[in-house]
Amino acid sequence: MAGLCDVRFWNVIVMGFSFMFVFTAFQTTSIIEVCYIASFRLIKNSRTHSLGIVYSVFTFSNWVAPSVVGFFGPRASMIAGGICYLLFILALIEPKTWTLYLGSVIIGFGASIIWTGQGNFLTINSDKETMPRNSGIFWALLQCSLLFGNLFVYFEFKGSTIDDATRRTVFIVFSVVCGIGIGMMFLMRRVQPSTKQVSDNSDASPKNSGVIQAFCKLHSVFSVTSIRLFITRDMMLLSLCFAYTGLELTFFSGVYGTCVGMYDAADDTLIGLTGMFIGVGEIIGGLTFGIFGKRTNRFGRDPIVLFGLFIHWVAFILIFLNIPSDAPTGGTMKVAYLHAPNQYVVLLCGFLLGLGDSSYNTQVSTALFS
Repeated sequence: MAGLCDVRFWNVIVMGFSFMFVFTAFQTTSIIEVCYIASFRLIKNSRTHSLGIVYSVFTFSNWVAPSVVGFFGPRASMIAGGICYLLFILALIEPKTWTLYLGSVIIGFGASIIWTGQGNFLTINSDKETMPRNSGIFWALLQCSLLFGNLFVYFEFKGSTIDDATRRTVFIVFSVVCGIGIGMMFLMRRVQPSTKQVSDNSDASPKNSGVIQAFCKLHSVFSVTSIRLFITRDMMLLSLCFAYTGLELTFFSGVYGTCVGMYDAADDTLIGLTGMFIGVGEIIGGLTFGIFGKRTNRFGRDPIVLFGLFIHWVAFILIFLNIPSDAPTGGTMKVAYLHAPNQYVVLLCGFLLGLGDSSYNTQVSTALFS
């Protein structure tokens, strides 16, 4: 039994480091991408269109992702998803409109299978007692990506402009880092799911009737199961939380960095610092509410979720007062209610966004498992 626990803990650690490397590349790319794209002759608002494509494909692909993970297994699905992230980053070395849009489609599908695989793999390697600890460890390691990636960007941008050489260096480095993360996924070891998990999915097991027929049968079973689960009372209530976490994730990963980068008076290094402070908030939240969850969860999940809500209220109000209203749509020299954006408030808001996000997501993970 001890050996099995060691294997499961090993898998959680390796998965955490794998995602840390993959998302060191991707999450930092999402924050700084706008600064590169603005210097190329691409279709106007191509960055906004790209995000729309990513999350549209991501949304619809999630209905297929459980079938893919069930058929190929969580490890193979995560590896395939990681390769999709790598292809998107490679497309930004010499960005063109069509490669940006194609990469957005690829990464939208890749995101659905990598995250579905991650949830399945974490569940297989956890039980009721270890789930809060494992989800906290994974979350803290994952969010180290924001810290390390933006630390690299800060020193790479410091005292220099964003020219072609800098762009190539950054995205080549990120491609290598993403490749390392994908390689680490091969180190994750196979663990058989519990008897209950096997019996729950016995009807969805593919039969020896051909690959296509087996996949179609698996997808049919998962689709019916997903619809039945979606219309339950608990899942409908959780869907409101899912919708909010998706909105705020899109905001701090795609909009807030754009606002900071588009303010003409701001230093380019501020983008990297903002990402680092988001990462620090995420890591502190993951450690506090995940790994040390036995102490912080004494009064249940509600106080932690309400804490995250309050933190985000403060962050959004400060951002409204500090950032010019037209910053997301293009370069601006306008002033906000606090006149010129205060760099310390920019960094504080980044920290609060990360801390609030971790408050929600650590509790969502344990709620889904229970």
